[in-house]
Amino acid sequence: MPNETTTTESTTGDAAPLTLDDKLYLVKFKVDEGNPHIKIDEAKCAECKEHFCVRCCPAGCYTVEDGKVKISVDGCMECGTCSIACESNAIEWKYPRGGFGVTFTNG
Repeated sequence: MPNETTTTESTTGDAAPLTLDDKLYLVKFKVDEGNPHIKIDEAKCAECKEHFCVRCCPAGCYTVEDGKVKISVDGCMECGTCSIACESNAIEWKYPRGGFGVTFTNG
């Protein structure tokens, strides 16, 4: 089976492979307002000093602001890595309801 590579046309007319950032830009996400699929238990999270969720999220959905972990679910790739990496079990993660969440447009 041939190996498929996503490419884009360069300014010279040559096909250039897309970078990871290029591919992430093509991902669409439909937010389920008022019903996030990820919730953080702030009391449990406050006990954590490592914040592995911030470092392991491939979409960069987690940030630390004023010592607290914040999440923006509207870029989530639904991999669940954050909930596995969280040593304090502060992350409640579930798949979004039908019709919401990530849509991969480029395989």
